[in-house]
Amino acid sequence: MATTNGEEKPSIDELSMEQLFESKEVPSWSDQLTFRAFFVSSILGFFLSFIVMKLNLTTGIIPSLNVSAGLLGFFLVKTWTKILQRADFLMQPFTRQENTVIQTCVVACAGVAFSGGFGSYFLAMSETVANDFNEANTKVDTKEPSFGWMVAFLFIVSFIGLFSVVPLRKIMILRYKLTYPSGMATAYLINSFHTPQGALLARKQVSYLFKSFSASFLWSFFQWFYTAGENCGFKAFPTLGLEAYKDKFYFDFSTTYVGVGMLCPYMINASLLVGALISWGILWPYIESKKGDWYSETIPSTSLSGLNGYQVFISIAMILGDGLFHFFSVLLRTTYDMYNKRQREKEATTTPFSELNRTPDPALSFDDRRRTNVFLKDAIPTRVAIAGYLILATISIIAIPLIIPQLKSYHIIVAYLIAPVLAFCNCYGCGLTDWNLATSYAKLAIFIFGAWVGLDDGGVLAGLAACGVTMGIVSTASDLMQDFKTGYLTLASPRSMIISQSIGTAMGCVISTLVFWIFYNAFPLGAQDSEYPAPYAKVYRGIALLGVKGFDTLPKNCISFCVGFFFLAFAINAVREVASNKGWWIYNYVPSAMGMAIPFYLGSSFAIDMCVGSLIMFLWERTDQRHAKAFGPAVASGMTCGDGIWSLPASLLALWDVRPPICMKFLSRADNAKVDVFLTAGSSTPGLRV
Repeated sequence: MATTNGEEKPSIDELSMEQLFESKEVPSWSDQLTFRAFFVSSILGFFLSFIVMKLNLTTGIIPSLNVSAGLLGFFLVKTWTKILQRADFLMQPFTRQENTVIQTCVVACAGVAFSGGFGSYFLAMSETVANDFNEANTKVDTKEPSFGWMVAFLFIVSFIGLFSVVPLRKIMILRYKLTYPSGMATAYLINSFHTPQGALLARKQVSYLFKSFSASFLWSFFQWFYTAGENCGFKAFPTLGLEAYKDKFYFDFSTTYVGVGMLCPYMINASLLVGALISWGILWPYIESKKGDWYSETIPSTSLSGLNGYQVFISIAMILGDGLFHFFSVLLRTTYDMYNKRQREKEATTTPFSELNRTPDPALSFDDRRRTNVFLKDAIPTRVAIAGYLILATISIIAIPLIIPQLKSYHIIVAYLIAPVLAFCNCYGCGLTDWNLATSYAKLAIFIFGAWVGLDDGGVLAGLAACGVTMGIVSTASDLMQDFKTGYLTLASPRSMIISQSIGTAMGCVISTLVFWIFYNAFPLGAQDSEYPAPYAKVYRGIALLGVKGFDTLPKNCISFCVGFFFLAFAINAVREVASNKGWWIYNYVPSAMGMAIPFYLGSSFAIDMCVGSLIMFLWERTDQRHAKAFGPAVASGMTCGDGIWSLPASLLALWDVRPPICMKFLSRADNAKVDVFLTAGSSTPGLRV
């Protein structure tokens, strides 16, 4: 360590990330919004929207595109600036803040292709999908897709989510310090690309990131060759045995979730595992043993009238319980803060959460102090967010019933009263575990509003439209908070984040609908023998049909379980809150109710992956804590980014109908013997080829 005038000066390999960027001026929020950024975003947005739409209408499984957007944006603009620089026409250098704007805009644009419901609730309204069911296929419960009304509907519902959580951004990012793993990984990637040359630590971090990135990408590429059929490949490896595999207990070799696990706190990952053990290890096997008593034996496990009904609604009950606890906790703290200020006769202009607007605590690290200063500098006034929410809500209350007459104005009012609560719940859960559960809340909306309207008055169509309203708000709010986290770590202004998100959303409303319209006019979407069967459209239609019949159609004791787990989530959070305020040692061992709830519906494999990530970090820290702290996030981000980037060529291969050549499956010894007998018999039979 060098010294200057008797004071120690850190060597360049000991500098933190923001110290490496300290000599670079942070551009103003308006300078971060450039023409080239939005031009590149529109190109990438169309490209990725096409891929998302293709997957939406085939498998319904959409990979995360944050990392792909960040990388593609960097390489396109970097190429652009290099060409202009050689021609002496470069007017403005390419910064990490501009890179973040591109990533935000592209993800917002492509995100509408998913949250817009083109493969789910929009198509579920069509007569083609309705004809697959024996009821509610009349004009009152169907509406054919049309470019005009779909664009109008998306513009109405997609922007209000941006205003619903803006007042809570300081709470999520600064007070709760939520991780938002995808946003954090993307920020590390962007920072690594733009790190000034000559910084040894940064070069080492970039080296670690690209090594893990390359290994993760090549591993995902290698795995692809063995996934030629359903339940094939390493993702179906019964690492804990075949019986455990049936209950979703296995390690699926996903570098994405191992990397996410390395970024998440230990207790979150432990909570996921606890939730998996309670649900898939105890609760679901117990409920399955009641098959024939609590629900019919003829009902498949995927039906909401069967086991899936318990899984979906108990998970939602815990998520709502956890989210509502934190929502009311923030509300009470705000009220108490305002009361104290009035009692002390402070200025009327003082706002709630004022402690978050003060100069950052000097005890914080240099990085945290600088990031907090920038994050608070371009404040988004709360009154602007509230005014925007009220204006858009008023437009929706008037316009949506004109598009979907079955959904009345008072239905929309109720939806927008509860929307901020649902958006908060989803943002909080996404910050903890990286899971965006907008579809879960949307399914709940189908059920509630469908039952409210009733079958005779078009409840099926009303439920599907309410699903669109809920998904548009909840999903957009979560995406924005994820981008706020990325912006916080790259010193991008919150104002530039919300503007780029708004522009990307506007692009998506038009681009995604245009892409869907191309598919809709070229292929019989949703038809049984179609190349694009849109499986989730039928699922959402089925949920809507179930919803109009009311909660009585749910399996026996489902509501009782939901109420019990709802209050369990409240109780767990109450214990955590008291233990935190009292400084009890037990606080570090109380699980997260939100973390416990997510495996109830999604399964256990990703929880095991994330626990493996925690184990890696734990062993690394025990071996070399300083090294782990410096390079652990870079390695984790590289693992997440590599697998994320592979989703892009994998999507292209699926788009071009290029299929893997090998199916690797795992059988029990008895099943393997049967297969051997079958193959032997087939090979010895003249004329029979196997």
